[in-house]
Amino acid sequence: MPIENLARSEVVTAEEDESVQELATRMEESQVGSVVITSEDEPVGIVTDRDLATRVIGDGKDPSETTAGDVMSEDLATIDQTDGFYQATELMSEHGIRRLPVCDENNDLVGIITSDDLNELLADEQMQLSDVIQTQRPDY
Repeated sequence: MPIENLARSEVVTAEEDESVQELATRMEESQVGSVVITSEDEPVGIVTDRDLATRVIGDGKDPSETTAGDVMSEDLATIDQTDGFYQATELMSEHGIRRLPVCDENNDLVGIITSDDLNELLADEQMQLSDVIQTQRPDY
């Protein structure tokens, strides 16, 4: 199944010059743990709630003076919207990440898939498999 069918199409984004205080507020309002940093619809970085804790608070930086560009992870792994579930899990594992921006053929951001999304999908699949097993097993 293509990632475009699994990914969330509404992605919280910001530009590099926005303050991390603004990012934290946006994360709270949107109830997400990350903001994808974009430049003309192309993802160039990501800031997570962990980045805010370690790279801002932990380093004693002023959140109103520190920008997304100062703390974002720039070695951003992305996935093509036509790639599948297994490619997403492989990329997450290979890069040690929990969030994967989804891009189209022009490298424009079109969604995001998270490890939580993939785990939820797996849990749903396990429930369906369990239903099949329960209907086919004999009564004890």
